Amino acid sequence: MAAAGARFRGFAWRPLGRRNPVIAGFDLTIEAGERVLIAGPSGAGKSTLLYALAGALGTTVAGEMSGVVEVDGRIGLLLQNPGDAVVAERIGRDVAFGPENLGLSRHDIGARVAAALEAVRMPYGIDHFTAALSGGELQRLALAGVLAMRPELFLLDEPTSMLDETNATAVREAILEASAGSTLIVIEHRIGPWLDRVDRVIVLSKSGEIVSDGTPAALLADPQPPDGVWMPGLAIPTPLDIPAELVAPSSTPLHLVVDDLSIDLLTRTLRGTERSHALQRMSARLQAGEVTAFTGPSGAGKSTALAAFGGLLRPKTGTITPAVHTWTSRRLAGSIGWVPQNPEHGFLAPTVGEEVEKTSRKLGGSVDVATVLDVFGLGHLALANPYRLSGGEQRRLALAAALGHRPGVVLLDEPTVGQDRHTWAAVVGWFASAARAGAAVGLSTHDADVPRDTDYELRAGQLV
Repeated sequence: MAAAGARFRGFAWRPLGRRNPVIAGFDLTIEAGERVLIAGPSGAGKSTLLYALAGALGTTVAGEMSGVVEVDGRIGLLLQNPGDAVVAERIGRDVAFGPENLGLSRHDIGARVAAALEAVRMPYGIDHFTAALSGGELQRLALAGVLAMRPELFLLDEPTSMLDETNATAVREAILEASAGSTLIVIEHRIGPWLDRVDRVIVLSKSGEIVSDGTPAALLADPQPPDGVWMPGLAIPTPLDIPAELVAPSSTPLHLVVDDLSIDLLTRTLRGTERSHALQRMSARLQAGEVTAFTGPSGAGKSTALAAFGGLLRPKTGTITPAVHTWTSRRLAGSIGWVPQNPEHGFLAPTVGEEVEKTSRKLGGSVDVATVLDVFGLGHLALANPYRLSGGEQRRLALAAALGHRPGVVLLDEPTVGQDRHTWAAVVGWFASAARAGAAVGLSTHDADVPRDTDYELRAGQLV
């Protein structure tokens, strides 16, 4: 398989609506066949570099670009938000989209689809609806679409961030096998598992400048490791201690209990309906003053469990106490703060600052927007459009918007994905401080470092 090089010369990018560029005066050369890991703080411009190499800046992503960006061959891009890559209603058709556009024969397309789905450990057949996939399963589907293209340059944006360790290990091996002989550029925050598999590590600063560029061995030997990077061997960051006035519940905290709960999810399209048993006879509770985590492999039902506690799904059988699924939207919003796995699904306002204050204003309350944004490292982005933020910034904004009004129940779906060490400490510090102040906190996570009081492990919709 051929490999493609990539070059940046004086590259700069300013997203639409932002005063200052994310990256400016950027120079970098990646040789054909190199395996490169890019790391750095949330918002440093890592994803911007991949979008630039894919030719998406100024076309699908609005803004102002200058400088030179060059790529020698065919590319395959894995987006940070895998749902943005879905183009078909069934997984086989979705993976086939790239090979079809290459003009391959029906036989070759079928062979590539089957091989790619097997490589990413997709547990479903080719006729399974893409809309019925979990976030981690969507991530594997998007990667399968890249692998089926067999590109000369792989551009992968946090390819394992939503996966449990077993699947993450298998996916990394699939990536390395598929990219043999090609050029690989991968972005990750948790860099440890990649260090013995890449040739070069490039670390960006918060302002998008290269602060380290060399071999993994050189990075590990540096007596002053780059700030905020998840370096192997470092102690887990200490979560921030958030003042109680920012997180203490504004109303009486709730104790939520589900008993013998079963939930079926229906996926409807013009071509049919698919029913999946998302939860099966689950009994669990969220206790005021505690952090409760739902763990398990992707597709296990963790997000469904959170949605049930949030009153967003009706039981097939069993009970939810109190019966939050019967509450009005206004009552739910006042008592429960829910952050979905895809943070963009909750954005309603044109600016970051307005997004944070929107719920409080609708409920007749107020929130200290400036202080909340500063806690999450977003103060400089108050006037920015939420859709022009990085993935990690969007996740922190969604959390700030859902929790700024201090609900008594906090529900977070994969809250630490896309975070560097500093922003991780802010995110974890916020919900841990909320629990200490009396809130009931429930979260879905693959992050073993997240502190919690109680664990519920799910597999195939059942507690184990």
